Amino acid sequence: MLFTVAVHNPPYTASANHHALSFCRAALAAGHNIARVFFYHEGVYTALNAQVTPQDEGDTLAQWQHLAAAHDIELAVCIANALKRGVVSEQEQVRYDKSAATLAEPFQLVGLGQLIDAIAMSDRYIEFPA
Repeated sequence: MLFTVAVHNPPYTASANHHALSFCRAALAAGHNIARVFFYHEGVYTALNAQVTPQDEGDTLAQWQHLAAAHDIELAVCIANALKRGVVSEQEQVRYDKSAATLAEPFQLVGLGQLIDAIAMSDRYIEFPA
C-alpha cells in the first residue's frame, strides 16, 4: 500500500509530529511505502535547520532526515506556510533578500499541488492534524 502523510504540528509542542514519524516507521516495517510526507501549517517548523534539540528529547529533524534517506521518501514543505514562518530555501533566501537559508536537507519547498498529486497517486492519505 502507498501512503501520503501530512503533518500539521511542529516537532516539540505536541505529539502529532512524533505520531506521524511512528506511523511512517510502522508502515514501512509492515512492507508499505510512503510516497511523500507533507509538512503543513506549524508542521513546517520540522524542516527548520536552526533548531537545537533539548538534551532530554530526541532530535526529530534528524529522525525525519534518516527516515527519508533510508527509504527514499520525499519530505515536502508547504512553501506559503514555510515562508511566513521563516523557513526558506537558498533560492527563496536570494529572492526575498534574507540573511540565511533555514530549510534543512533533504526537505523541499513545494506548493499544495504536490500534496494533491501525492494524494491522487496514493492508496491512502493519513493526516496528523494539530
